[in-house]
Amino acid sequence: MLQHIRYDRILELKLARPPANAFNLELLTALNSALESAQDEGCEAVILSGAPGLFSGGLDVPTLLTLDREGVIATWGMFMRVCATLAGLPVPVVAALTGHSPAGGAVISLFCDYRVMARGNEKGEFKIGLNETQVGLVVPEAIQFALKRLVGERIGERLLVAGEMIDSSRALQIGMVDALCEIDAVVPHALAWLQAHLALPRQAMLTTRRMSRRGLLDAISAPAAQDIGAFIDGWYHPETQAVLKALVAKLGKG
Repeated sequence: MLQHIRYDRILELKLARPPANAFNLELLTALNSALESAQDEGCEAVILSGAPGLFSGGLDVPTLLTLDREGVIATWGMFMRVCATLAGLPVPVVAALTGHSPAGGAVISLFCDYRVMARGNEKGEFKIGLNETQVGLVVPEAIQFALKRLVGERIGERLLVAGEMIDSSRALQIGMVDALCEIDAVVPHALAWLQAHLALPRQAMLTTRRMSRRGLLDAISAPAAQDIGAFIDGWYHPETQAVLKALVAKLGKG
């Protein structure tokens, strides 16, 4: 479900939950635990990666639709906790986006320090985006802030309102990702970026990093960000439930 791969001082956490690396409560809990304990285990940097062609399909919607309200709250609450853990982690983190990164997959990357994405394959470019509005969901303000922090207010608004999935090349152009490369080079690129940062004077690098990311941490840690009641109400809105169930039915036929 979550592979731990060590490169000396750097830990790679590889999502390994086929077929889509979708986030359920178990995977989110394991990921959060691994992130929280990384520094105590001697890790000075972290890479988050996925399978070739697909980083993560986001939250496990088919499973969520089978849960009661408490189960949905627990899963979504842990997802927000993972985002907060990433924002406040005292060591740098790179999202190695090894393929498509819709919804929750894209969200996780927003709270990392750096994002390197695979360009695509013979079928075309890989895509990334927060497509929540397309399934009747409202992106929480803290996550909207995280996106706009990277791409700016106007572009962020356009992407969020439309729930647009964009090609990797456009994601690079607008700053949603920081670099593109071939699939096999994504993790090596992440390693090289982190190694360059670890070669800097450590105290100055980490202190500057913490200061620069303070706004991101404040946004995701604010009481309003942790109050997921509005999101859960939106999840159970009849229109949203109808769209989600139609989506799952379509996936089941695929």
